[in-house]
Amino acid sequence: MTQHQGAVRGSCSSVGWGTVFRMPHDCDSLSTPRQLDKLIEEATVDCYDMEEQASGFFTMLEENLSLPFTTRVLGVEVSVVALEMDDNGTLKVVCQHDTERRRIGLTDLPLPSPPPSGAEWIAAYRRWARGRFGIPGA
Repeated sequence: MTQHQGAVRGSCSSVGWGTVFRMPHDCDSLSTPRQLDKLIEEATVDCYDMEEQASGFFTMLEENLSLPFTTRVLGVEVSVVALEMDDNGTLKVVCQHDTERRRIGLTDLPLPSPPPSGAEWIAAYRRWARGRFGIPGA
């Protein structure tokens, strides 16, 4: 697997927020399907496999998503402070509340209104992930 500069790898211990459940998020309204497909193409051009495609999304999100930003997870206001890619090629964000940190899959992260700059890349990743993992509503 390609190493990503600034990426933190490893597992996350439970920090008292409970289980993160899939939450509705209106990410698809950020761009049209055609615009999202163009972003997917940009992120995955010249990629030979799914791992390289995930790495392409990681790079595009690292370059374009404004961090940190604030959102709500299970009713708790958190700061999204980092982006990571796990060993399976799944993108996650690190959310912080007070001194506690928790990793959440990018497909599960509720976005604030208005969304942060670069959130169209989250929408593109979710559209791509639907095809890769069969995640409904990702």
